[in-house]
Amino acid sequence: MKKSYINKIQQLCVAVLAFSTLLSCNKYLDRAPLSDVTPSEYLNTEADLAAYTITRYNFPTHGGWGLGTFANDNGTDNQVTSGYATRWVPGEWRVGATGGDWDFTNIRQVNYFLESVLPKWKSNSITGNKLNIEHYIGEAYFLRAYEYFNKVQALGDFAILKNTVKDNLEELTAISTRKPRNEVARFIIADLDSAATLLSTTTASGKTRITKNAALLLKSRVALHEATWLKYHKGTALVPGGPGWPGAKSNPNFTMNIDQEIDYFLTQAMESAQLVADGVALVNNTKDNGFNSSNNPYFKMFGDFDLNSYSEVLLWRQYSLPLNVTHTVNHYMNRNAGNSGYAKGLVENFTMANGLPIYAANSGYKGDNLISDVKIDRDNRLQIFMKAPGELSYTDRKNTNGQDIVEGKPDILGIAETRYVTGYALKKGFNYLIAQSEGATSTTGSIVFRAVEAYLNYIEASYLKNGSVNAKAQAYWTQIRERAGVNTDYINTVNNTDMNMEAKGDFGAYSAGQLLSDKVLYNIRRERRLELVAEGMRFADLKRWRALDQLTAKPYIVEGMKIWGPMQEWYKDEKGVSSLIQPNTSGKTANVSLQSESNYLRPYRINLAATNLVLDGYKWISAHYLNPIAMSHFTITSPDGSPESSSIYQNPGWPLMANQGATN
Repeated sequence: MKKSYINKIQQLCVAVLAFSTLLSCNKYLDRAPLSDVTPSEYLNTEADLAAYTITRYNFPTHGGWGLGTFANDNGTDNQVTSGYATRWVPGEWRVGATGGDWDFTNIRQVNYFLESVLPKWKSNSITGNKLNIEHYIGEAYFLRAYEYFNKVQALGDFAILKNTVKDNLEELTAISTRKPRNEVARFIIADLDSAATLLSTTTASGKTRITKNAALLLKSRVALHEATWLKYHKGTALVPGGPGWPGAKSNPNFTMNIDQEIDYFLTQAMESAQLVADGVALVNNTKDNGFNSSNNPYFKMFGDFDLNSYSEVLLWRQYSLPLNVTHTVNHYMNRNAGNSGYAKGLVENFTMANGLPIYAANSGYKGDNLISDVKIDRDNRLQIFMKAPGELSYTDRKNTNGQDIVEGKPDILGIAETRYVTGYALKKGFNYLIAQSEGATSTTGSIVFRAVEAYLNYIEASYLKNGSVNAKAQAYWTQIRERAGVNTDYINTVNNTDMNMEAKGDFGAYSAGQLLSDKVLYNIRRERRLELVAEGMRFADLKRWRALDQLTAKPYIVEGMKIWGPMQEWYKDEKGVSSLIQPNTSGKTANVSLQSESNYLRPYRINLAATNLVLDGYKWISAHYLNPIAMSHFTITSPDGSPESSSIYQNPGWPLMANQGATN
């Protein structure tokens, strides 16, 4: 019996708390994280605190190969890659046996820091500069909030742990109890309030370390996310207290006035966003036409080597060739498309510079027979952040004839690693000056937070709270549109918006399966989509807006450039023989979609085999708004080993069985 009890504790330590290599159960359970390399005197000096928190930075800054963070919107209605995401295939995304998002490793590391440092701080026993010490404690509160927000976005309800735990089965099981997501969000906001109080506005490291404004921005993001989740998922099992909510048994005394809770979070979002937006100016856009944006501050901000000078950047990651901290974003972005591409729906969502949607009467739209035509007189963000043939690729090198190297025709037929998947290639993050000595690697900086999000957060939160665009929101919106080179009269855009047209290429035109009737709200969403394009925030927005229900009944087929038009001539040799191969061509493997289906390239309709699970388009199931919890966590937290007896519960629609998909 005792042996079984100890085994249970061991399993809890590994799977529930995911202590990993930081400690082993029983023998090493009372050791601090990193005890094998950390002396007992650690965390007694300012330098110790600085070193500990910086190693806990866990942001999705780019690394590895391909487009890095600029590929994080792949698998949405914004961007497409050659592979598909299983979230669009009901039944294919399955419950894991182990692992997953139910993990406390990073949270425990920060809790250990706070548990160790706070008493020393209060007793003035930490040596060093008082303000710096407070700053690093503020970083810890920020980092815990950031980790918890990741959990809320992935899982919804989650356990709240403020301390490390002892070698005790009952305690380990008890702390696994999931708390309602709104309570977790309030806990996150409390941590961010502590962070904002302690953090400095500037650091000796510039903007490569967390600052007060970063905490305020994250607070606005968290609050807006929770407010809109509660608003649009109201009346479902995905909201605490909703019908079928699985947390009712674990939280028997839970009550919530959901409308008051929504109002609270909207207020928090507005207040914190305003503090950032009023204090941080947007970077200037010179509004070039995209041929050569190498001297455009707005363009350079996403691909420069040092981002400290850009007012709008609140936090960024620095890379270094001597330190061998590099990435390959520009290797793939400058030379090709890195197996990604903008979707036709996104490209068409950009208005004309005059503020009119492209389908509006007398908009001035030049059509999409050529990629260069698509960009003429459009929102300047489309002009500078999307490639077109003939545009400059490098300013630091020439071809063998001494001429500028320019963008060629989209390589839609290339290998997957470099392919122009839709023909509409990204240029956000592009750097014209890539020293040849760096080869395939690069050291351009990567933005973690930028202030324009605060502008957008305020606009959306204030509109949802008050039902109108107040003077502050209008001022922010004007600044964003002016910077984008778009007529600042948003009402002109609103009055010419046709929701049925917008619904063809924008999931954000929907909430809860219904097409939005509020055109102002829709255009607020549109502005967010276009300003944050390729920055990895699209899917989170679609989930909080509940903007995917319509795909249950009406799957969505992604399209790209107009391949069956004048651009098909680009793919013929000198004898006029085309390299484009449609499906069902005898004896040949297809590389483009059928002209008879659409004039536009359909990346997931090239392979018509039944094994192509997105052949008929993106589909949805409501369970996919949240991730499943792996089975090992249920058996370990169960007194009898039965998942049904666990102290935690599975998310709605997901089964208590490994390797099984969700149902409605």
